[in-house]
Amino acid sequence: MVDSDEEPFTVIALPVNTPEPPAASYGKKNGMWYGGTATGTSGWSRAGTRKQSVAESDAPPPGGGKPASGRVIRIINNMDHSIQCRVLLNLRTTQPFEEVLEDLGQVLKMSGAKRMYTITGQEVRSFSQLRNEFADVETFYLGAAMVPPALSPGISAPLPIESPIRRSRSRGNVSAVSVSEEGRGRRARSKSRPRVLYAPEGEIIRNSDYTLLEVLKEEPIRVTIRGLRRTFYPPIHHAPIDNSPPDKKMQLEWVYGYRGSDSRRNLWVLPTGELLYYVAAVAIMYDRDEHAQRHYTGHTEDIQCMELHPSRELVASGQRAGRGRRAQAHVRIWSTDTLQTLHVFGMAEFEVGVSAVAFSQLNGGSYVLAVDAGRESILSVWQWQWGHLLGKVATLQEELTGAAFHPLDDNLLITHGKGHLAFWNRRKDGFFERTDIIKPPARTQVTALQFEQDGDVVTADSDGFITIYSVDSDGAYFVRMEFEGHIKGISSLVMLSEGTLISGGEKDRKIAAWDSLQNYKRITETKLPESAGGVRTIYPQRPGRNDGNLYIGTTKNNILEGSLQRRFNQVLFGHHKQLMGVAVHPDDEMFATAGHDKNIALWKGHKLVFATQVGYECVSLAWHSGGGALAAGSTEGHLVILNADAGAHVATIRVCGSPLSCLQYNTAGDILAIGSQNGSIYLFRVSRDGFSYKKSNKIRGAQPLVMLDWSLDGNYLQTVTADYDLSFWDIKALSPEKSPIAMKDVKWATFNSTVGFLVSGMWNNRFYPMTSLITAASRSAAHDLLISGDSEGHLRLFRYPCASPKAEYNEIKVYSGAIHSARFLFNDRCLVTSGGSDAALMLWELVDD
Repeated sequence: MVDSDEEPFTVIALPVNTPEPPAASYGKKNGMWYGGTATGTSGWSRAGTRKQSVAESDAPPPGGGKPASGRVIRIINNMDHSIQCRVLLNLRTTQPFEEVLEDLGQVLKMSGAKRMYTITGQEVRSFSQLRNEFADVETFYLGAAMVPPALSPGISAPLPIESPIRRSRSRGNVSAVSVSEEGRGRRARSKSRPRVLYAPEGEIIRNSDYTLLEVLKEEPIRVTIRGLRRTFYPPIHHAPIDNSPPDKKMQLEWVYGYRGSDSRRNLWVLPTGELLYYVAAVAIMYDRDEHAQRHYTGHTEDIQCMELHPSRELVASGQRAGRGRRAQAHVRIWSTDTLQTLHVFGMAEFEVGVSAVAFSQLNGGSYVLAVDAGRESILSVWQWQWGHLLGKVATLQEELTGAAFHPLDDNLLITHGKGHLAFWNRRKDGFFERTDIIKPPARTQVTALQFEQDGDVVTADSDGFITIYSVDSDGAYFVRMEFEGHIKGISSLVMLSEGTLISGGEKDRKIAAWDSLQNYKRITETKLPESAGGVRTIYPQRPGRNDGNLYIGTTKNNILEGSLQRRFNQVLFGHHKQLMGVAVHPDDEMFATAGHDKNIALWKGHKLVFATQVGYECVSLAWHSGGGALAAGSTEGHLVILNADAGAHVATIRVCGSPLSCLQYNTAGDILAIGSQNGSIYLFRVSRDGFSYKKSNKIRGAQPLVMLDWSLDGNYLQTVTADYDLSFWDIKALSPEKSPIAMKDVKWATFNSTVGFLVSGMWNNRFYPMTSLITAASRSAAHDLLISGDSEGHLRLFRYPCASPKAEYNEIKVYSGAIHSARFLFNDRCLVTSGGSDAALMLWELVDD
């Protein structure tokens, strides 16, 4: 008899295409249930509470009477009648009938089973019909469409169930065993057990030495992703599920690179000599001499603008708006010494972000201006120590790129942007008087702003011109001088203390010096190499000194140091386009990255080992198990092989015409599997050193693949599609594995897939403040931790396995965009993450919580 109302069915017999020995007698031996057969073979199942068998209980025999709680039926795959199974149905289950049909279909290797029919074509729509109308029917057909079995196209009529002999293609004659005989050998399950559903597929297919099998101890988990429900099946054995938060937490250890590709005025030097800049939501203070970093992590979304206080000890930084109350756009004032937040203002004042921020000069930085990045580009002035709003005005500029206080007047503000240069005089009543210096509809974008010692305004624009504005006797501004300084856009201006103006070109990559005391006569110039990128920001290495040494932030996310009299050297390297490929060394604390910027870089600790230009935009990366080779997949379908010791190019192989979005070596290192956006798997034989490749096979698929894992034995792959479908592939048979149940007990060498039973607790988690898509995941080497990254930039550390929506976690958020990759290093001491809109790459230490 079925004991639990929550158990919809139990698989109790073999498919008919395997030999069925006579009914077995069951007993208990050495803590395991033993099933002996007439042939002397035996089957084992884990011990539970021993109870009456079905035959010994008051359950009615199959096909007779109206069962009150459960009955045994035979189910047949309507598309392949050779696939059959007997199940014990629980007619009291609270699970919907449609869900039970779907689960039964999985047993029969069917996807999307929606209909059940009798042999005469009558449809079964409820448990009530099984109890009453069809109580005398033993055999039922399952199908996905509304076609009764007798009419299924291409399927021969089913054989009579009473036929004592069925011819099997591979095993010869197979004897049928009556359900009543099978019932005598089956034990009912303990009420204390959770729901049981499926027999292990491998045993059902391959074992012929048992008659009845009591199976799975857990129910499948159903997860809703993008409005669609996915079902994941539990392995028979796995580590205990612990929903408490892990005893480790993430502590930011290092931030690689610099954000110069899409931001302006974002590099300063502190009195300590540290460089100050920002990446994602983190402000970084980098000590070149000690090669050490400090981090300010008070922001919850990407930093959009920053300014150093006149004292050079305080910083104002503004962030973009995200989802949720804690992610509102605002400005933070914080100390570079203590990293403590002193004041926060602007909550609920800014629409989508803060595009510019600046301190006043004359009163020692008591005022802060901020520009809203919303449609009206509202300019506001704050007395930041008290959080008082002194006044605000809508500039109504679509692309406002900067703003500043005049150094000689704290009530005079200047804003600039596309076709815009305006002066704003703040009156005592808080209102502003506007004076437009550039009249619309000018197309030129004013990109940078500086001041001469007497207060004259110096601007640079997107056409490469530098313009100086003076004030006449009536207080009106006029153009005193204008000259072409660069080819196309100028991105940065710096006025040194002795009157030398330094300008940097974004397109021509030139840095020029001009003497403001001699009508801006060109003093000298130099040009950066193409690999460094154009100039984004210029800042003197020793502010106040006239030694000419500069720091340059570039559009390719590098920081250089040098002067116009000597060459510029790289201080920091960073990827400057989307970064999706991350791979970790198999037995060392190193990792490699491959990005859309065509760079493959190798990192050890906090240092760059090499960066190699490969000529293709890369989206995936794998490290050979021997440690000597790196394999990268490109957007154009090329496989690029590098020597991991020196970064030298080894080979480029054309695989297909679609992006190679995921790739992985098997544990032995002799096969490389590549998943493509065209849905297919490509297999390559690999030499022992990882440098020679020969294409061996291709397994066709239909959906774009984005993640891939090898099984521990190298026989299977699991992949995740762009729509979060979990797919399996049989490498020996060179075919997709259509039954997810058959794969539930496979051990995986890595688990970088975002879906699956043992990681399902990342989805629909009850503790998430809002729903988001999981975009990256990875299991630790010790199989005890799980890191996940989502589309909103959250990093969450779980215990592994993580199979409950009640799983707790430790969380941190330093990205505004999606996390593209998260990987534990080989010893689980650290993990590395990449993501966001600025190719932010970060290293995290795992410390005790």
